[in-house]
Amino acid sequence: MHTYRRLMGYLRPYRFQLWGSLAFAWAAMGMTVLIPLLIGDAVNAIRDGNKPDLLPLALVIVGASILRLGLTVVRRLVAGKVSLAVEFDLRQQFYAHLQKLDLGFFDGQQTGQLMSRATVDLSAIRFFLGYGLVFITQNLLTIVLASAVMIAINPVLALIALIPAPFVVYTASRYNRISRPALQEVQQRLAELTAEAEENVSGIRIVKAFAREEHQLHRFQRAVARVFDQSIYSTRLAATFSPLIGLLPQVGIALILLVGGREVINGSLSLGSFTAFYTYLVMLAGPMRMLGVAMGMAQRAVASGNRMFEIIDREPAIQSPPGAPALPAGGGEVELRGVTLRYDGSSPALSDVDLHVEAGKVVALVGPSGAGKTSLVGLVARLYDPSEGTVLVDGADVREVDVGSLRSEVAFVADDSFLFTASVAENIAYAHQSATQEEIEAAARRAQADSFIRELPDGYATRVGERGLTLSGGQRQRVAIARALLADPRILILDDATSSVDATTEEAIKSGLQEVMSGRTTFIIAHRLSTVSLADEVVVVDGGRIVDRGTHKELLEGCGFYREIAEHGLADTVFLQRDLEGREEMARL
Repeated sequence: MHTYRRLMGYLRPYRFQLWGSLAFAWAAMGMTVLIPLLIGDAVNAIRDGNKPDLLPLALVIVGASILRLGLTVVRRLVAGKVSLAVEFDLRQQFYAHLQKLDLGFFDGQQTGQLMSRATVDLSAIRFFLGYGLVFITQNLLTIVLASAVMIAINPVLALIALIPAPFVVYTASRYNRISRPALQEVQQRLAELTAEAEENVSGIRIVKAFAREEHQLHRFQRAVARVFDQSIYSTRLAATFSPLIGLLPQVGIALILLVGGREVINGSLSLGSFTAFYTYLVMLAGPMRMLGVAMGMAQRAVASGNRMFEIIDREPAIQSPPGAPALPAGGGEVELRGVTLRYDGSSPALSDVDLHVEAGKVVALVGPSGAGKTSLVGLVARLYDPSEGTVLVDGADVREVDVGSLRSEVAFVADDSFLFTASVAENIAYAHQSATQEEIEAAARRAQADSFIRELPDGYATRVGERGLTLSGGQRQRVAIARALLADPRILILDDATSSVDATTEEAIKSGLQEVMSGRTTFIIAHRLSTVSLADEVVVVDGGRIVDRGTHKELLEGCGFYREIAEHGLADTVFLQRDLEGREEMARL
């Protein structure tokens, strides 16, 4: 019932439209209830031979039918508008809440699962709130009005006719209890199917590259089979209970034909009254039969509502404290004090890390894959909170300042740069929406991206495909670097930002980055050591700990682990040494 009440709450802003829809439904129902009485009068007129009375009755019946049709059309239009408005509100709330959730939440979710909640589940809720609710109310009103008129015509016959009613209510209630978990499982299986399809499309390049089309097809077929099996079970429940619910009113019809027919023959009940009574009883059979369908519709909406509220009710792990101040002014000084980081209770990704980086310094983080380099820089932007210890930026604990103000001063360039389905210019200006075209182009030039952008069909207005896949890896990387440069942050984080470009382009980008990094705190996650030439200091990370730090030359001489990394071909140390000597020569000049 709690979920029902919450779903009903979304109707509150549209209560007047909803009441209007219900009023039209009730008015249409009034016309429906009136027609059998008119038919009964017509039958009596025919029996009595009152021909003049037939034409007015026929006209009234036709008029009532036309009016009922008009009221039904208006009711459906109003209900449709309400359902769409509720869907819009719920989708907005769902998406807005997704934006607030922390990365830890998304790390444990499949994209397809989330998309299923925002589409399949939302559609089930919309259909119930917009149409199902009015449908159920209309059917209940039909049962009440028809029963009242039947009692007025002949109380004894009405009592006999309603004998099956308690059994109908019991059967519908039992179906309600059994179908709820079954329909919940159907929604979950549909979400898994959506996730499977989304993953297959997203990874189609890998599928094609490894010729795994058949494998992916079998995986998708298994997901379809799971949906099919669970849907068949739900359908079997409906196929069992719905006919049973529909059969019970037929028992009442049979009893009325037997008892009421005798009363007509005996003259204690007019043929017209019997005809009207019988018509009302048949009219009752439909709503009673549809109780099972209505219950299924409601249960599907509740199952979907539970899945939606599971996300909406989740509290973001990363939030700004009430009244949090903005990040204080500074040059980007970063300090980690005794920091330990665990993801969902797992073994530590970082253990007792102490690191101090002065404002404007460039630090290269070096270590094997999984050492904790990305986790470390993620703490600086408060993408995660440490399990233990403190992270400070310009002397302020990042947990005590406004998250938005902190992240606006940190820019990322990842090794797998993500671009949105938009123009190149829009992607570059993503973090600085008010940037002028001149500023966008200047950032692109500094990232060595301007020349290739101008060669695109529409230049800066060229729209890139989903995830930017219409561009090469190197082109995406340069656009991402331009995006970070335009943001003009205090802290710049480069996660192997030149990994997807050739040596010539890398040298050009590094030249531009040196200018940008000047006076700006920069973390470089170096998967190949050639990028270390840009750093003032190298921090060696392994197993979630800082094992050493110093200049490249100092570490080669004093850190065996660092020397081992260099000697295993992760970088050309000859060229690296040349770059470092070149920087030292420039410094002397």
